[in-house]
Amino acid sequence: MKKTVFVAILTSVMLSNCSNDNSNAPLIPLSQAEINDLKFLREEEKLARDVYLFSNNKYQINIFNSISQSEQTHMNSVLSLLNKYGISDPASTVNGVFVNQDLQKLYTSLTAQASISIVEALKVGATVEDLDINDINHFTGNTLKIDLLNVYNNLDCGSKNHIRTYTSQLVNYGVNYAPQFLSVADYNAILSSANVKCGKI
Repeated sequence: MKKTVFVAILTSVMLSNCSNDNSNAPLIPLSQAEINDLKFLREEEKLARDVYLFSNNKYQINIFNSISQSEQTHMNSVLSLLNKYGISDPASTVNGVFVNQDLQKLYTSLTAQASISIVEALKVGATVEDLDINDINHFTGNTLKIDLLNVYNNLDCGSKNHIRTYTSQLVNYGVNYAPQFLSVADYNAILSSANVKCGKI
């Protein structure tokens, strides 16, 4: 009996040491595709935040303020990964300014649309989340890294909550949003589910 207990304790200690060794193992560098995805996603989440701040400043409606704060959390999550892997942060500290020129043009276009009316601003919100979900699905296919996948899954969950919120507000105005990036089937599947708590986001 004593021998059995000793073997069990020894095995536990050995497994514990192995676990510690793994936690101290050097990071495996990201692929260029993973680096590109993180840099783009950092600015894409900034795009969402900045557009919603624009709409909030114009209309003073809580939905824009609340979701812009969530987008800041999304930005922070991506920044944590950039810092972890020693990747420079592409995001400007100035609202509405982007290194990626496609996102810069998109910001200009979306804020112009949002300035038309509250309904158009809500459509813009749905459009941004539609795009985010589609892009995150693509980025998920470019990595097997658990830390990246965890962040992607949380952001995807948050964006699904956001698009449900924006589209429900549009329905109150008698408007139905038509997806521009997601398939109709995927979009309808999202709307058929309820909002949920998304990890730490």
